[in-house]
Amino acid sequence: MGRTRLACILALAGAWSIAITAQVAITLPPETAAYRPSDLPGYELVRQNCVLCHSAQYVLTQPATMTRAYWDTTVKKMKRPFGAPFPEADIPAMVDYLVRTYGAERPR
Repeated sequence: MGRTRLACILALAGAWSIAITAQVAITLPPETAAYRPSDLPGYELVRQNCVLCHSAQYVLTQPATMTRAYWDTTVKKMKRPFGAPFPEADIPAMVDYLVRTYGAERPR
């Protein structure tokens, strides 16, 4: 009989925690990071596609020494396996913008 009572208590506690969780609202602060404006075609593509999954802050935290190969691999990883919904044809322009704005090919 003790096990049955414990099972009932645990079931009620689980249902109660689900009910409480369903009532909690989370408001995130406004986004403060932004991609650096550029005339490169990849700028608009990055703005349109990358923020669907993560903040611009993600790019800002990458080391400035990263090469074109790094950015190419990273963008392709976002497409496959992570499933980012941008066309394969956009990858070269996005990589070009990222490496020339944030990576090893940026002006100094």
